[in-house]
Amino acid sequence: MALQFKLSLGALVVAGALSLSGCNSTSTSTLTEKDAEAFLTKAEKELQDLSYRSARSAWIYANFITEDTASLAADVNQEYTEKLVALANEAAKFDELELSYDNRRKLDKLKLNLTLPAPKDAEKTAELAKLSAELDGMYGKGKYCKDGNCMSLGEMTAKMANSRDYAELLDVWQGWRQVSPQMRPLYKDLVSLANEGAQELGYRDTGAMWRSKYDMPADDFAKELDRIWGQVKPLYDSLHCHVRAKLGEKYGEDKVPQDQPIPAHLLGNMWAQQWGNIYDLVAPENADPGYNVTELLEKHNYDEIKMVKGAEKFFTSMGFEPLPETFWTRSLFTKPQDRDVQCHASAWNLDNKDDLRIKMCIQRTGEEFSVIHHELGHNFYQRAYNKLPLYYQESANDGFHEAIGDTIALSVTPGYLKEIGLLDQVPDESKDIGLLMKMALDKIAFIPFGLLVDQWRWKVYSGEISPAEYNQAWWELREKYQGLQAPVARTENDFDPGAKYHVPGNVPYTRYFLAHILQFEFHKALCEISGNKEAIHRCSVYNSKEAGERLNAMLEMGSSRPWQEALESVTGSKQMDATAILDYFAPLQSYLDEQNKNRQCGW
Repeated sequence: MALQFKLSLGALVVAGALSLSGCNSTSTSTLTEKDAEAFLTKAEKELQDLSYRSARSAWIYANFITEDTASLAADVNQEYTEKLVALANEAAKFDELELSYDNRRKLDKLKLNLTLPAPKDAEKTAELAKLSAELDGMYGKGKYCKDGNCMSLGEMTAKMANSRDYAELLDVWQGWRQVSPQMRPLYKDLVSLANEGAQELGYRDTGAMWRSKYDMPADDFAKELDRIWGQVKPLYDSLHCHVRAKLGEKYGEDKVPQDQPIPAHLLGNMWAQQWGNIYDLVAPENADPGYNVTELLEKHNYDEIKMVKGAEKFFTSMGFEPLPETFWTRSLFTKPQDRDVQCHASAWNLDNKDDLRIKMCIQRTGEEFSVIHHELGHNFYQRAYNKLPLYYQESANDGFHEAIGDTIALSVTPGYLKEIGLLDQVPDESKDIGLLMKMALDKIAFIPFGLLVDQWRWKVYSGEISPAEYNQAWWELREKYQGLQAPVARTENDFDPGAKYHVPGNVPYTRYFLAHILQFEFHKALCEISGNKEAIHRCSVYNSKEAGERLNAMLEMGSSRPWQEALESVTGSKQMDATAILDYFAPLQSYLDEQNKNRQCGW
């Protein structure tokens, strides 16, 4: 998934801590609001400096990958990490003090931006850092070796996407999961230490701390996610039913029983989180829209820079100021021939002001054209909130940043392509089913996976799932939410959650679930503001100054107010609502209903 990179408070996965020097010089009983304000002012200045140095070293490392640049980046990031952990522990001293809204929110932001809160005990802190690094390293070095040949995860991912051989898919699926059983004892110890750190900061456990970031009681937030999932589930169930039937036709109903969960290795993705790679197996007849964006870009002489300029024009058409000149001189747009770089697309703000950049090895494809629109969504968000205190220079919640980029990408419609001169004629609506099916295989199929990763993790942190049940509970959740099952028997000798990077990497996952819901809500609201008269999936907000003004007002709020207020400023409601997804995919739902008429759905 595309990223936004801005090393202010929100970009850190914390794995270490410092013992606090001087933190106990003032008795907590004598602290005042002035003390809190003085602490916040000092902390912001220190973090601003470290943030800039850390972002610059990370940028250099990503663009010039050597042992030296890796070491320099790691050193600065460790310094920044340790400072943030120390400040978070110091912020906890003010927990019992009655403070103004602003000061309380800033202090909470400081504490809640720790992902792995380390205990104050120096030995335990060092142990947590070691465990985190080891888990990350186990995943990063993972490969599958057989008959003297070894495959990287990238190579296995390509096989999962392209192979239609049942036995080969099963072999690769099992092969990758050999990387994770040895993670289990380390992960168990990491959970214990992180929980200790969270409790020292005043939270029940680490999962409760993660959920406390969302401007509502931690347990209420978990219920809210299940409520939203309930709205999307009927569409997902219809898609699941159709895909299972098509997989049964391809592989035989003995391998894909039509009344059971789908075997998890047949969906074109190592984790069965997105299913777009099997579009060829499930595509509607005559679904070809009659154009190919990659070919259109070539026909109209779009090089990499022209693609980015075209995406920038989308935002300026809505009233946003153009990107600064430094964006064009400092960004990475193409893969250099003379050195190694990290090619994963990302958007950066290095100085928390105007030093906006993207880092991409752009391919001249239709998919990359959409990704560029997505990345610039991050950049325009970063610039919109750059006048706020550093504590608030992030999205309203961690799902908003990804959602904004995706919202803009939803406007890259055939109508938009015609508007900018790439397409001569917009295909008629009968061609939309194929486009909607392809999008649903990625976006709708992902939603339950986006939910269950942290459902599992929260229950692990709370103790509801014991270490002896790690794997069983993982597959119970995958069956409950996704309707998937392991293709072969799994036991507690396995640790399948560890085969997904975000678990050993300790990266919260709920943000991706939220982004998949919010993008459709934002898109629908902006389309209504723009006066759109077309079906919602055909709407583009290109050229709408009204939509741009409303969107920018929300972006400028950063995280200074609860996310519910940011949501209301665009949609008119403080409550997330997934019915926008149902409206967007309504034609596909009708198609699936027709296809599923004589099928047994459910599992």
